[in-house]
Amino acid sequence: MQTADKGLKIDWANMPTYNTIMAVAAGVGLLTLVLFARELIRSPRELSTDGWALNFGVLGLILSTTGLHMTLTWPLAAGGFPFDNIIFGETSLGFGVLLLAAALYLWRRGAGLIERAAQGPASALRAAARVAGPLSAFIGFLGLSMLAIGSAGIRYKLFAAPAQEPISGAFADHPMIEATFMSLLLALVGIGAIAFPFAVRAVRERVDTTAVALRITGWSWAVAGVVFALFGAMNFFTHIGLIVNTM
Repeated sequence: MQTADKGLKIDWANMPTYNTIMAVAAGVGLLTLVLFARELIRSPRELSTDGWALNFGVLGLILSTTGLHMTLTWPLAAGGFPFDNIIFGETSLGFGVLLLAAALYLWRRGAGLIERAAQGPASALRAAARVAGPLSAFIGFLGLSMLAIGSAGIRYKLFAAPAQEPISGAFADHPMIEATFMSLLLALVGIGAIAFPFAVRAVRERVDTTAVALRITGWSWAVAGVVFALFGAMNFFTHIGLIVNTM
């Protein structure tokens, strides 16, 4: 990356970037996890486990492959921003593998979940919570990692877009605006993940669908998921504009 008389120039051959599709997939993944849980609670007998398996499989494949490549290629962007390998690569890899695991379970064991639903919603919910229980520790610690990333984003003023990037670049002279926005968004995901083990425990032990932890996880992931998906969709325009403006 260098500054020339005509403005910022970026060697895009050494600056691959695909956190656009990653953001959309991560956002939709968070949102659809909440929608899946909602359907499992309210109408488990109508649950299409094949449909949900396809959804989580598609999103998990996108996040796992891109996240794995970004995690193992160090640094992915030789022209700068090596911290993106950690912030976007490692978290996407972790979330993607979890979504693939959910897809595999619903594909292979979804029929059994529907059979339990025939015995009553509580039976299906408890079964799902028991399956999710062992993974909840990993999810909880991923949540702590998201809080750490959010803290680093504010401490080191990360995520600020250059002036050449449309929309986001309007705040280039005020890096704390985007740093705060992205850091709080990542922290919101983390709060939901930290609450997840407690939500699973409440459902497994008492089938309590009104537990505070369950509501925290649901609302945190739903809100963050929508914002992430919209932000990722917008970035398809802003990142294309950045490339055009800095070639």
